[in-house]
Amino acid sequence: MVLAAMGPAFVAAVAYVDPGNFATNFAGGVEFGYQLAWVIVLANLVATLVQYVTSKAGLATGRSLPELCRERFGRRTNLALWLQAEVVAMATDLAEFVGAAVGLHLVFGMPLLPAGLLTAVVAFTILALEQRKQRRFVIAVVALLLVVAGGFGYLLFAAGTQHYGDLAAGLVPQLPGDGALPLIVGIVGATVMPHVIYAHSALQKPAYIANDVVERGRRLRLNRWDCIIGLSTAGAINLAMLCVAAALPAGADSAADLDSIHATLGATAGAGAALAFGAALIASGFASASVGTYAGQVVMAGFLNRQIPLFLRRGLTMLPSLIVLGAAVDPTQALVVSQIVLSFGIPFALVPLVLVTRDRRVMREMVNRRAVTAAMAAISAVITGLNLYLIYDTIGG
Repeated sequence: MVLAAMGPAFVAAVAYVDPGNFATNFAGGVEFGYQLAWVIVLANLVATLVQYVTSKAGLATGRSLPELCRERFGRRTNLALWLQAEVVAMATDLAEFVGAAVGLHLVFGMPLLPAGLLTAVVAFTILALEQRKQRRFVIAVVALLLVVAGGFGYLLFAAGTQHYGDLAAGLVPQLPGDGALPLIVGIVGATVMPHVIYAHSALQKPAYIANDVVERGRRLRLNRWDCIIGLSTAGAINLAMLCVAAALPAGADSAADLDSIHATLGATAGAGAALAFGAALIASGFASASVGTYAGQVVMAGFLNRQIPLFLRRGLTMLPSLIVLGAAVDPTQALVVSQIVLSFGIPFALVPLVLVTRDRRVMREMVNRRAVTAAMAAISAVITGLNLYLIYDTIGG
């Protein structure tokens, strides 16, 4: 029973190690060594709280966050929330499909467009497991997450000598120099992914116990540990990315280019390290694309109480990704643009989450404490502000 209650947070954790995180974390490590380690730890703490609160909403009510929004807000508000969620879904697909396609290109030499189409096939195949039995879907996604973890576990020791004293010093908040603030904003501001907030609440619905207060309390405790362990795993992977980048030889200018990172690892740490990086990128893209596909279904069913055929729905949201891959647009630049678009969706997910989970009529005994509500409101305000700064800085204001 304990194992049966674990897993949804590991699915959510996939969003925190998606291909967009690769370039950001490697940029931080190459440019500033271990000095931004504190940002990753802080971002992980924020992620753990946010995912715990959204999963608690599903556990307490038996409904996803979009369904709760449909019940609480008016038709126009829900229509607006749905429209922005669909735009976010396109941006999410862009990061995930491009990342997986680049990984397939690096490892197997596949052209980017066929690699993107293969990613779509894999994503639909994994989601088909959820249609049969949700537990199989969770297991498949967690297995891919473990591939990412294994890849960076290997790279952590193969890529170069780690300086753990410097890593410990990097856990102290600091601004190491020019160019650090945009990276800090990028790591923290792009941490909370809107689609996984919706998805995590829906993944808790099968565990909903309507009237048994004792069982609900036990499920809540298990859910808390699921979130702590699952999101800590994501945090450890992100920290490993930074450490691998920090261990690259001085002058290795591979921060913003996944191809260069792969080549640098191959030249300095051997073919095994390059393969581990490529395999981790592929697994990250496959897993996050599958979760994104699932989240898209949750969004439409929740906000509009409607469903359209899965292939049609995902075909529409995948179209921008396939256009980017087919047009030979710089993949790394496409990842950056997708993160900017994603930033717009964060408050549209966090603010309704705070309003719903502070309401005792909805949450009953699982209602947020005042301290949790205050923390979530502060997180919403800070992340929104950071993302606005990121947009301003990226556009060149």
